[in-house]
Amino acid sequence: MKGYFTFVLHSHLPYVINHGEWPHGMDWLYEAAAETYVPLLKELDGLVNDGISPDITIGITPILAEQLASEKFKDGFIHYLYKKVGAAQENKLEFAKLGHENLERLAIMWENFYSEIKEIFHSGYERDIISKFRALQDSGQMEIITCAATHGYFPLLGTDESIDAQIHVGKETYRKHFGRDPKGIWLPECAYRPSYEWSSPVKDYPKKFIRGGIEEFLFKYDIDYFIVDKSLIMGGESKGVYIDRFDSLKQLWRQFEKNWKPLDIDEERSIYENYLVSSTGTSRAAVVYGRHEKSALQVWSGEWGYPGDGRYLDFHKKHYPGGHRYWKVTSAKADLADKMEYYPDDIEDALENQANHFAGILHKYVNENYEKTGKKGILVAPFDTELFGHWWFEGPRWIGKVLRKMNKSEDVKIITISAHLSENRPQKVISLPEGSWGQGGFHYIWLNEWTEWTWKHIYAAEDKLVELADKYHDTSDAIIKRILNQMARELLLLESSDWQFLISTWSARDYAESRLAVHDEHIKKINEILESYIKNGKLLEEEDNYLAKIENVDNVFDNINFNYWCTLEQ
Repeated sequence: MKGYFTFVLHSHLPYVINHGEWPHGMDWLYEAAAETYVPLLKELDGLVNDGISPDITIGITPILAEQLASEKFKDGFIHYLYKKVGAAQENKLEFAKLGHENLERLAIMWENFYSEIKEIFHSGYERDIISKFRALQDSGQMEIITCAATHGYFPLLGTDESIDAQIHVGKETYRKHFGRDPKGIWLPECAYRPSYEWSSPVKDYPKKFIRGGIEEFLFKYDIDYFIVDKSLIMGGESKGVYIDRFDSLKQLWRQFEKNWKPLDIDEERSIYENYLVSSTGTSRAAVVYGRHEKSALQVWSGEWGYPGDGRYLDFHKKHYPGGHRYWKVTSAKADLADKMEYYPDDIEDALENQANHFAGILHKYVNENYEKTGKKGILVAPFDTELFGHWWFEGPRWIGKVLRKMNKSEDVKIITISAHLSENRPQKVISLPEGSWGQGGFHYIWLNEWTEWTWKHIYAAEDKLVELADKYHDTSDAIIKRILNQMARELLLLESSDWQFLISTWSARDYAESRLAVHDEHIKKINEILESYIKNGKLLEEEDNYLAKIENVDNVFDNINFNYWCTLEQ
């Protein structure tokens, strides 16, 4: 055996329950469940039934777990699946009347696809996707890791208390849904920040103080490891994971590129090794694993990645009513009018060849490292889970094929990160620079001319909650606790990095800006209610009604405690 391999899949959607349906809102959650989460679980079940342990590492963000466990999601998802089946049946009749035989067959494919998803979800999983993931972990088939509570972008959050609370709630929510403590964490956007004197990047909200390194917070909560982009460990240029999918990011990158230069390459480090990270020289450290960029680009690249194969189902072109897709990618340069009809019979050969190719390059890279160093290195391939099935319809089947092929390997062992860490403790302590897995390795996607205003509101809300948590930390008043706990929920939702991402990519800009405004308004109104309650000694009827309304709308993290935001000891 010459080394190890692991898929790391990051599953996340912002909180959308009670915040819209279509085109932005609950339909995002339904689409991800139908096209990604259930098909992936189905693929993993098939592997287990054939005696193959998938041994993949899957991150499920706390806010996604809360949504998938919600009865409102479960009821809505069944209704959504019935609608998709009905739309396929209508399409089938339409195409039959027009004599479009292939399109009629494809409509039947969609009818069968969504009918099967409905049966698996309702009867096979008893409407509980989270419990199905938990069962696979409990049986030792895979590992589930956590994330920040609402995917807050750590390097840009304005207080260390906010980072601490995001991790605290993340760990607490993980324990609630999976019955144990997490061993690893996916840092939102793989974004890391060391300890240093931090200055606010927002000119309208100046701040400056010594910040803790992210590893110090992980150490505090007994989280063993995290994952970063290759460039943060090795130096050199970072090839961002999103830039090929969004033209607006290419436009932003052109603005930032002229003032950017890659990090110096560190020849003594290896992307195949894990390292202990400390930015303060103390024992408050955590282990880092790096993204293997060359292999990952086989999937991420918009120019020559597997999902761009002309035979695969096209993501963008849809038929209405119903929104089903009947066309294939055709070519990378084909516009919607030039897309040709999809032929499922062509897919098996594409998947088989590309799974073989990926397995081959995994062996190549692992073997080259072993021959060069004599060490059994690990190749870590991190991806957004939703890429497989939602963006790339055939993706879950490709993952299954890759794992089946790697299971037969004598040279490369499939392994979860925790299992690897237990057998391979890091030999070196290193420091890391600040960065993310965005193009160039820094923050321009989340902080730019379009999003700077959002951080001013986030910083003000963060400071207000820290102030109030300090003031009322030992209160026994149940109403004050209720008010501040809801303020804490609203702050977590306000801090979601999805809003800046959606603004920068223009994929749902109006929705993201509206959501930021809504949660910011809630926080300000809650603060007014608190001041009124303190002044009057009672909660007025209209104030109680308002609080009850938003408690019902943003009903997440039921064990939250505003004291998580009390000023941290230095």
